[in-house]
Amino acid sequence: MFARAALALGLLLPLSSLPGQTESLPPTPSDAEIRQILLDRIDRDRQGVGMVVGLIDAKGRRIIAYGSLAKADPRQLNGDTVFEIGSVTKVFTSLLLMDMVQRGEVALTDPVSKFLPSNVKMPERNGKKITLADLSTQTSGLPGMPSNMHPKDPVNNPYADYTVDQLYQFLSGYRLTRDIGSQYEYSNLGVGLLGHVLALRAGSSYEDLVRSRISKPLDMSSTSIALSPDMQARLAVGHNGALSPVANWDIPTLAGCGALRSTANDLLNFLAANLGYRKTPLAAAMAAEISTHRPTGTPGLEIAYAWHIRTGHGSSIISHNGGTGGYDSFMGFDPKSGIGVVVLSNSAAGDGPYDIGRHLLNANYPLAKIEPPKEHHEAKIDTKVFDRYIGRYATAPDSILTITREGDHLFADAPHGGGTYEILPESETEFFVSIKGMDIQLTFHTAIQSNAMELVVNQEGQKVLAKRLEEIEPAKERKEAKVDPKVFDRYIGRYELAPNFILTITRDGDYLFAQATGQGSFEIFPESETDFFAKITDLQITFQTAGGLARAMGLVVHQLGRNTAAARLEDQPEKQK
Repeated sequence: MFARAALALGLLLPLSSLPGQTESLPPTPSDAEIRQILLDRIDRDRQGVGMVVGLIDAKGRRIIAYGSLAKADPRQLNGDTVFEIGSVTKVFTSLLLMDMVQRGEVALTDPVSKFLPSNVKMPERNGKKITLADLSTQTSGLPGMPSNMHPKDPVNNPYADYTVDQLYQFLSGYRLTRDIGSQYEYSNLGVGLLGHVLALRAGSSYEDLVRSRISKPLDMSSTSIALSPDMQARLAVGHNGALSPVANWDIPTLAGCGALRSTANDLLNFLAANLGYRKTPLAAAMAAEISTHRPTGTPGLEIAYAWHIRTGHGSSIISHNGGTGGYDSFMGFDPKSGIGVVVLSNSAAGDGPYDIGRHLLNANYPLAKIEPPKEHHEAKIDTKVFDRYIGRYATAPDSILTITREGDHLFADAPHGGGTYEILPESETEFFVSIKGMDIQLTFHTAIQSNAMELVVNQEGQKVLAKRLEEIEPAKERKEAKVDPKVFDRYIGRYELAPNFILTITRDGDYLFAQATGQGSFEIFPESETDFFAKITDLQITFQTAGGLARAMGLVVHQLGRNTAAARLEDQPEKQK
């Protein structure tokens, strides 16, 4: 909550109804029209600090820019200004995959486990292994992000301290919740892992692999992760949704999902090669990258190898977009019209430049209508009521929002160290974040004259209910004990935590796993013969037995200071939903 964090690398906007393919394509907007679009977005709608558009077709290329390098920097942007490009990086990662396939270094059907250390247990399901192709097409069954990612600075640098060891630990303890290849799910984890294993296979760093295989052949000298002094001088300062300057992101372990920086001119070189306007040794790999189309579950939208293919309004647009804490990006092309477009922004405000990119490729796609945020007004109330709200509220099992008071001021501490924000009253129970541009409200639910029992966080129209927690002790350090795995058989079964909410315990060899209804499976480790704990979240389970070799009659889940007892269900298959 409260942060764009994490992780908005490349989210795609859903489609409404789409016309058929008989629509004629309007002409591409002129430079003056494009400049007016940027001026409106930045000056009128307050949705950015600066934007650069690059457009290429059979006639050549053009660059249109508006805005500045930073709010306090009068220098204007141009085609050589450097931006973080976020999830546009995924296209480069999948192109590396296709290039390595062309060279015979890997095969699309190779299991990911083939390239990982032997001590890493890659998730499998029904005898099937996750392949390199599954990672690239976002159909691996892996979640969007690893659940053991708890950054020290989730707003300013959420990926910086996530290590390779943590990645391996997550993979070894994760249980897939659906069949591999059965469903599309956008996954920064999956494509980050793809970049990692390709680098391992090549005996190189991910950045060096991009540089030698893509940047150098395509004359993209300003496309890299590390910033040279020259690139640093040309770097646009990133800005958050409130248009305040923010730090750059570092993504060391999952670099393949979003770590690259680039310029409009470099990305136009990339599009020129994809459109066939320049000869390149990557031509076969680029063709292979769009050779497969898989459904995403969204009408008119398919996934190739990283690229998304949007069909409608008389065209098929091949594109990808991305975003980090201070930047948004779009890169796309239409092979039929021969047009390619890049849009780069040095802010993470609003809906980003995605609608602009689609509109420039096909003007039948309308520009987004930017609605101004609701205006909030501070009310005068008796600040004694603030004491009712002080406490800790769980927005998710491992996500705590803390409300504190300092004198006549009330503050919200976002989960995982996401920053402290003053909240101002609109009434005795309704509050809003005081930072301009942040559309966040909190509503406290109380009984008359008593402490709040819960609150609702309303952020950009999305509401999350957070229950108040009792004061709890800090989590203690857990140590795994040596236990004969034979005792695990006593615990296998289904336990009812609440109506229609079942915790299922399963065994796989010498490993014990827990999975709640509708959630992923995770390994649990013994502290004793009856006490177990999870490593990916602060959760413990105590099995209740009659002693000896008897099966468990029930269990108790210890989490966030709560102890929830669950009786064992009779051994019968769970009803299909």
